[in-house]
Amino acid sequence: MKTLTGVPVSSGIVSGKAFLYVESEFPEITRYSLHKNQVDPELKRLDKAIADAMADLKVIHERAVREMSKDQADIFAAHIMMLEDQDFIDQLHGRLKETLQNAECVVSDIARGMMQKMMASPDPLFRERAVDINDISKRILNQLLEIKQVSLAELDRDVIVVAHDLLPSEVLTMNKSRVKGIVMDGGGRTSHTAILARAFDIPAVLGLSTATREISNDDILVVDGVAGQVTVNPDKRDLNAYKKADTQYRKKQDEFNAIRELPAETTDGCRVTLKANIELPEEAEQVLHYGAEGIGLYRSEFLFLTPGQAAEEEMQYQAYSQVIKALGDLPVTIRTVDIGGDKILPDFQVTANEKNPLLGWRAIRFSLALPELFKTQLRAILRASVEGNVRIMFPLISGIEELEQARALLVEAKAECRARKQPFADNIEVGAMIEVPSAAMTADILAEGSDFFSIGTNDLIQYSLAVDRGNERVNYLAQPTHPAVLRFLKMTIDAAHKKGIKAAMCGELAGDSSVTALLLGLGLDEFSMAAQSIPHVKRIVRGVSMKSCRKLAEEALKGTSWIQNATLVKAWMVKNLPA
Repeated sequence: MKTLTGVPVSSGIVSGKAFLYVESEFPEITRYSLHKNQVDPELKRLDKAIADAMADLKVIHERAVREMSKDQADIFAAHIMMLEDQDFIDQLHGRLKETLQNAECVVSDIARGMMQKMMASPDPLFRERAVDINDISKRILNQLLEIKQVSLAELDRDVIVVAHDLLPSEVLTMNKSRVKGIVMDGGGRTSHTAILARAFDIPAVLGLSTATREISNDDILVVDGVAGQVTVNPDKRDLNAYKKADTQYRKKQDEFNAIRELPAETTDGCRVTLKANIELPEEAEQVLHYGAEGIGLYRSEFLFLTPGQAAEEEMQYQAYSQVIKALGDLPVTIRTVDIGGDKILPDFQVTANEKNPLLGWRAIRFSLALPELFKTQLRAILRASVEGNVRIMFPLISGIEELEQARALLVEAKAECRARKQPFADNIEVGAMIEVPSAAMTADILAEGSDFFSIGTNDLIQYSLAVDRGNERVNYLAQPTHPAVLRFLKMTIDAAHKKGIKAAMCGELAGDSSVTALLLGLGLDEFSMAAQSIPHVKRIVRGVSMKSCRKLAEEALKGTSWIQNATLVKAWMVKNLPA
């Protein structure tokens, strides 16, 4: 028995058998030469393997169509298209005839060569395609070598997935009815895996570093997504402790259900708004279960990240409409596409050599450089706006010029909708995301062109403190109570209020109940977070007075280090909140 400690990213306590999902390189392949009279039979064997791989994929695709969203099912459709690609098949045939080597070696050599070339490219399109080539070539090899490999989409038993890392597409397409928990070497609270785990309400502990080395298949695990601990092969005493913790967790959930319909109001009558963040259209109905008062961040880029699928206007319109209809009269804030950095757009040719992608061509910079693509998204949002209450916000605004350009393109998109006789709501509010120091420093200027602010703390903390939040060696420095971060937050909120607009927060910090009181004291009007975090934050809001929160914020703004401020906030919480 041993206990591993990592980062709790999705609440819940669960036990079950480990499923070690560690992708290996191509299997060891025996290389041998063919006689000329063996070429045709070998080609037939290769074609049969491709056909069998295709048949398996079609079964998975059909199941995905039944059980998943169209976006998720289309990932498998894209892989089927690749296996049907005659150029790819001709390349395999040509290499086999030229080298007179067995089919396994031909598939392995061509796939490895293609992947190496793609991964060495500065073009994100090719780097993303390498994952797809890896997937389909392994399917062919598994057929040739008669290897049965179970994917996360094909799970037929309840498991806790243990992995070094998971791609967003792997989380999107896994059989979520069978995955009871996620344990991962890498990742943190703001990683895509964490965001999706919370969206799908799957308990998860990430950032464990050595989980895949210390856990074996079928080990019994207890995953505590509240404390951030994974117990491997617990003894009777630990199992009893798990059951007790699970009982307490469920009791807490019952308490949260009891306050779901109550307002997020402090003891002295100050009302704030709690909203949810979503990535996928099918999450919209789920957020209402947690008492969300709207959607404060719809991350639209997940519509653009499916390999082989273009985010056309009609598809975007349908996705936005689905969310807006599900929310009824409640507001839905759609962030325009935040592509770039750590999010690769698979179906777009990027020519720039991104040495520092997080400082490069991403978010609003990407959209402004491609006005037609941008206006396609804006038209889709505008058309969907007639279904309910819609707001638009632009990501990574660094100065007033970008905000003005984005608003000008929105005006053009409205004109194009009118010309096409497509109705839309003409009173849509437009906001700027405050995610970089320059935006916080010029928040008073940006407020002149904004109907609201939304603070993206994931990036604001990263850029303010020069910390790559995905780097396990330095992400401990990404501290929200750092004096610089608190000053940027206060500066932004004050500028919004001076102009008479609201200041919201949609970064992961908004859902961190340990700093809720501090954010209240700084004057934040709206909190938007993973839906399952709403009850935790509401409990804090309803248990404190705004007067005491303001005093806490005043003290924190005088602090000289993040450690000092973190200690201050923790002590305040112990003193002012019931256990």
